[in-house]
Amino acid sequence: MTDQTTHTSRGTSSSDVLASLPLEQKVKILSGRGVWHIERVAERELEPIMVADGPHGLRQQELSDDHLGIAASVPSTCFPTAATLGATWDEALLAEVGEAIGDEARWQGVAVVLGPGLNLKRHPAGGRNFEYYSEDPFLSGKLSAALVRGIQSKGIGACLKHYAVNNQESHRLVVDVVVDERTLRELYLTGFEIAVRESAPWTVMCAYNLVNGVYCSEHTELLTGILRDEWGFTGLVMTDWGATNDRAAGIAAGLDLEMPGSKGAFDREVIAAIERGALSEEAVDACVTRVLDLLRLGQPDGSVHDPAYERHHDLARRVAAEGSVLLTNDGVLPLRGSDTIAVIGAFAEVPRYQGAGSSQVTPRRLDTALDALRARIDHSTSLRFAPGYDACTGNTSDRLVSEAVEATTGADVAIVFAGLPAAFESEGFDRDGIDLPSGHVRVIEAVAAANPRTVVVLSNGGPVQLPWAGRVAAVLETYLGGEAGGSAAVDVLFGDAEPGGRLAESFPEHVAQLPADRNFPGSARQVQYREGLYVGYRFHDSAGVPAAFPFGHGLSYTTFEWSEAEAAVDGTDVDVRLTVRNTGERAGSEVVQVYVRDVEASVYRPDKELKGFAKVHLRPRETTDVVVHLDRRAFSVWDTSAHDWLVEAGDFEILVGASSVDIRSLATITVDSVDKLSPAPDPKAFVADDETFAAMCARPIPQPVPTRPFTRNSTLGEIEETILGRQIGRLIMSAGRKRAAVEFPDADDATLKMIEAAVREGPARALVTMSGGILPFTALDTFLELLNRNWFAAARRLGNTVLRRS
Repeated sequence: MTDQTTHTSRGTSSSDVLASLPLEQKVKILSGRGVWHIERVAERELEPIMVADGPHGLRQQELSDDHLGIAASVPSTCFPTAATLGATWDEALLAEVGEAIGDEARWQGVAVVLGPGLNLKRHPAGGRNFEYYSEDPFLSGKLSAALVRGIQSKGIGACLKHYAVNNQESHRLVVDVVVDERTLRELYLTGFEIAVRESAPWTVMCAYNLVNGVYCSEHTELLTGILRDEWGFTGLVMTDWGATNDRAAGIAAGLDLEMPGSKGAFDREVIAAIERGALSEEAVDACVTRVLDLLRLGQPDGSVHDPAYERHHDLARRVAAEGSVLLTNDGVLPLRGSDTIAVIGAFAEVPRYQGAGSSQVTPRRLDTALDALRARIDHSTSLRFAPGYDACTGNTSDRLVSEAVEATTGADVAIVFAGLPAAFESEGFDRDGIDLPSGHVRVIEAVAAANPRTVVVLSNGGPVQLPWAGRVAAVLETYLGGEAGGSAAVDVLFGDAEPGGRLAESFPEHVAQLPADRNFPGSARQVQYREGLYVGYRFHDSAGVPAAFPFGHGLSYTTFEWSEAEAAVDGTDVDVRLTVRNTGERAGSEVVQVYVRDVEASVYRPDKELKGFAKVHLRPRETTDVVVHLDRRAFSVWDTSAHDWLVEAGDFEILVGASSVDIRSLATITVDSVDKLSPAPDPKAFVADDETFAAMCARPIPQPVPTRPFTRNSTLGEIEETILGRQIGRLIMSAGRKRAAVEFPDADDATLKMIEAAVREGPARALVTMSGGILPFTALDTFLELLNRNWFAAARRLGNTVLRRS
C-alpha cells in the first residue's frame, strides 16, 4: 500500500504493533467498528478511521448507523452517476471529479471513499447499471483508474468494487455465477486489472455473489492468486456490507476486513479454526497487518480546508454536459429564436438525478431543468409547462395527456423530459425489461403528434427502448446528471455547452436479441454466462444484429474531418496516428475510438474490441494530432492451457472510428509472435448449448445448490416454503417494515423495494451479521436444525448454549 504524504504514520511499525497484540484482539481488528469505521488500536494511538459510500459523491452518514447505507447523510456534491461519467470517455475529467470527492472526504473526516464501481454491464436491465461505467472492460478500467488517482491525490483512499462478476441484483447475495475462465479473464476481470495496475487503490471490496461455486469473500484465486500475486495489489480487501460467509475461510483466502462490524459474531469460529489447525495464525497476521497499514495511512494529519462546494457544483454541471449523448437531431438543436417553448414532463420540475440505493447522495443544492429554462430565456420568450405524468410512478391520465397536448400545440418547440422513475431501477432488484413507463411513452407520442419539433430529454440509469425515436426531432440522453443535471441539460439544449457524450453501452432494439437475455437473471441460486464473450457491441457487431444506437455513438453540434490512420508497429506495440480537424463554426469534442480485429484467429473472438481511445476538444477550424498506443494486451487472448495472455501471429486490422460501427479508417498490420494458442470452444449461435458450455468451463455444468437442507445461506424466501418458516417470515418482514418506517420515514418506493429484496433474497446468516450482536449464530443454527427437523441436534445445540452461559 503506497504511503501518502498527506497522512501521518503514528507510533511504531505495523509489525511491532502486531507483535504486541493477543490473538483475540487480532481477530477483533478484522471486523469493523460499527457500520462505517475500522477498529481502533488505542495502545498504539491508532484511532478508528471512517469509510463512506462515494461512487458519484460522498455519502457520509455522520449520525446514522443503518446497515443498508440509505438513511440521511451529510450534504455533499452529487456528481453525475457512473453511467453519465462513462459516457464522457474523458479520463482527465474523471480525475477532476475524484479530486473534488477527495477534498470533500477530507473535510468530512472520511479516510476511504467506497468507489468507484466498475462491474461490467452484461445486460441492460441490470438494476445497478447506473453505478457502473460501461459494457466494455477497457473503458471501465481506464475511467476507474482516473477517478481513483483523483481521489487518492488528496490523501484519501479509494475502493474498487464489487470484485468480481457482480452483474445483477437479483439474488445477488447467494447467486452462483458460472462463467468460463476465458470470459472471466477477458471481460469481467480486465477492468479491475487495469484499475489496480494503473492507480494502486488503497482498498478493494469483494462482491456478495459466488463465482464458480465459491463466495467472493473466500475465493482464494480471486483475492490472492489473481489480485495480489498476479496484479501486485498491496492494499486491503474488505467485504461488501454483509458479504461475509465463512470468516475463517475468508481470512485464509486473503479477505482482510469484515464490514460492517458484526460485534464478534465470527470471532469464536475463527479462534476455533486456529486451535484445530484449519487456519494458520500467519494468515490472520497477514490480514491484521494490512488493516493496521490502512489505519496508519488513514490517520488525519490536520491539514483540512473547506472544500470549494460552488466550484464543485460548477464541475458537476460541466461533467453532466460532457456526459450527455445526443442520440438523434434533425437540426432542431441547439435551440435558437423560439417565441414559445412548451416544457412537458414532471422530471423537469422533480428531477431524476441519481440512482436509488446505498449510493444516494444528499446534495447541497439541486438544479431543476424548469428553473434553468426560466432563467435562460429572455422576456420575449413564452414558456408553457405541463407535468404530463406522475414523477414517482410514471403514470399518466387522459387529463394529463390533454394538458400536455394543449401546452404543445402552437409552440415553436416542445421539450419532453422523460425517463425512468426511481422505482423502476435501483440497487437490490433488476429491471423487468428496458421499456420506459407506458405513461411516459403515451405523453411522448401525443406531444410528437401535436408538434413536429419535439425534443425528448431522457433521465435514466441504463438503456431504454425508443420505438418513437424516428417521430421526434431530437433525443438527448442525459442519464442521471447529478445535482446540476437540470442546468446542464438546458446548457446543451441551447448550445451553451455541447453534447460531449458518447454511448459507453449499446442500446438494443429489444433485449430478446441479446444472448445474455436467455440467462438473465438466471435462477435464484445460479446464473450461467453461456454467451461467453458476446456481450454488448461484441455481440451486435459479431452477429450482424444492429443496435438501435451503437456503442460509442453520439452526435455533435459541429463537424469533424479525420485523416487516414497510420499504424507504426514495433513488435507487439503499435502507435496509431491520425489528425482530427474541427471543420465547423462551433467548439466541440470528438472521441477517437480504436478497435482491433484479429483477421486470422484460430480461436473464437468478437468481430472487434475496443483497445484504445482519446477524447479531443477543438476550437472552430482547429486541428490536432492524435496518437493512441496499443500494447501487447491489445492483441492477446487468455489461453486457458497456458494460463496466460498469448498473442497469435498474423494479420490484425486496426479500425479507427466514431463508434463501433462508424469506422472512419482501417489499417492492416502483421504481428509476429511465437505463441501457440490452445483450442477454445465457440458458443455457436452466440449462446452455448450444454455440451459446448461444459467444454468452455472445462467441467460438467454444476447443478444449483439445493434448497434443502436449510443452511446459514438459505434465503427467507426458501425458508418460507415450510409452515414454521412462513410464520417466522411474516414476523421478520413485519419487523423489517416497522424498522424501515422508523429509520427511513421518507423512503420512496425504490428504497422500500430494495429493503424487501434484501430481506427476502438475503441469506439467513445476515440475521446474525447485520443484527449488531443481538442474534448469535448459536441461535440461528438451532433454528435451522428445527427447520430441518433435526430435533436432537437442536436440543443439543440449545443445551450447549445454556451450559456456556451458565
